[in-house]
Amino acid sequence: MKNLYKDSRFRLIIFANIASSIGSGITMIAIPWMLVSSENGNKVFGYITIGMTILSFILTPFVGNLVDRVSRKKLLIISEIICFVLLLMFSLIGFIGLSYDIWHYTIIYMIGSLYYTIFYPTMFALNQEIFTKDQYKSLNGTMEVQGQLSSMIAGALASILLLKWDLHYILLLDTISYGAAIYFYLKLPYVRVTIEKTGKVVKSQVSEGIRYILARPSLFIFLLFSFMPFIGVMLTNYLFPVYLVDVLEADASVYGIEGMIYAIGAIIAGIFVPTVSSKFGNEKTIIFGVCVYTIAISLIVFVNLPIYLSLMLFLAIGNSSTRVARNSFLMDYIPNNIIGRVDSLFRTLGLLIRILLLAVFTEMVSSDLIIYCFIVLSGILMLSLLLVVISWKKRFKVKEKNCPVIANT
Repeated sequence: MKNLYKDSRFRLIIFANIASSIGSGITMIAIPWMLVSSENGNKVFGYITIGMTILSFILTPFVGNLVDRVSRKKLLIISEIICFVLLLMFSLIGFIGLSYDIWHYTIIYMIGSLYYTIFYPTMFALNQEIFTKDQYKSLNGTMEVQGQLSSMIAGALASILLLKWDLHYILLLDTISYGAAIYFYLKLPYVRVTIEKTGKVVKSQVSEGIRYILARPSLFIFLLFSFMPFIGVMLTNYLFPVYLVDVLEADASVYGIEGMIYAIGAIIAGIFVPTVSSKFGNEKTIIFGVCVYTIAISLIVFVNLPIYLSLMLFLAIGNSSTRVARNSFLMDYIPNNIIGRVDSLFRTLGLLIRILLLAVFTEMVSSDLIIYCFIVLSGILMLSLLLVVISWKKRFKVKEKNCPVIANT
């Protein structure tokens, strides 16, 4: 742990992530709230979310292949620069006195969503590449704390700024945060270990991650269904704002407070999970996280606002415990030269599940059936928990003798 904190690369990554996470976090809280608060906003936000999920579904396999083929530092810097330029343009719209319409909100939301589509797999692969195996648990725990601490600050600021600032000031703050992130990434010492020189993408190269994981069916099931709490979080990013407005009749400040409480729970998980997973193993920690998240999401529709906010703490502990242990598990098991493609496989499948569920949930919400959305989600999580336990007991055996075994480069 101490060696990790002394590493200048780690500190630069943390500073860059904090900078961009706070600004983008405020914007990605503000835009959904503005959408769901507008006329027919619930349905519009649902269709926007579905559209962005479909776009991410299409792009994710290409992003995974790109992560394995180019400099991960350059990929991060380019994505930050693009967001910086685009959000600066949208901020200027407000400063010159023009008003924002639904299509402005939509594009801003698209920018944030696409940034996350590139950022998370790239950062995950970069961390595995430049740090050592004995640092993975502490690294992932610290990254979770950093991410959620940034989210907590973003939630606190959003609860204030949504009431006091116009959107163009919020966008300007986001732009400044991306600028700071660019500075820190530029200072990051990094040399790409291996860069494939071929100009063409060979089919076997693209499918290598798929062949690797499908040769291990119990591992495939374990990793896919342990991803379900994260999918649940993505779905509730749509459901929670609607539920707060339509059912609990809360205001914008409560939405910000919800984000803060969730962040506190995730920080708790980030601090303690490395120790827990070192003692009990990543697999048991993942099962624990899925179980906690499943119980918490199943109670949502039965409680009032104060208890609802309390459940955010347990949702965060469940999801973050699963994510920290799952990331460490992936880093331990998957070679770095195919980690982008393997990771993108599960992200793509997760996006497909989200597309299907968002389509169903959007129609249910438009028919005032949002409570049943949570009941369906609860059932899916219970099934996922069962499959995670069953696949873990099978010990991730390899299906074929001639399965791909790829050494790290």
